[in-house]
Amino acid sequence: MEIVNIEARTFEAMMTRFEALVKKVDSLNSEQDKGLKKWLDNQDVCLILNISKRTLQTYRDNGTLPYSQVNHKMYYKPSEIEQVLSKSVTK
Repeated sequence: MEIVNIEARTFEAMMTRFEALVKKVDSLNSEQDKGLKKWLDNQDVCLILNISKRTLQTYRDNGTLPYSQVNHKMYYKPSEIEQVLSKSVTK
């Protein structure tokens, strides 16, 4: 194991910058959480459109319903769900 010595002033500067980085990451995470609350997941969309999970998969595959994927989980914008609903009502 290698031991590295640094001055106390340098260590304090590093810690200050590290704490600022942690605060920034925390604030970005809290903003992301707020944004994701506006999005719908698979279960919500299936209930709203009254469709099965397989039909939802077909909608994703053929481009009928745009989506975003985060860590293997699909999210949908409510405005895009409304567009699909309005198209199905007019047919």
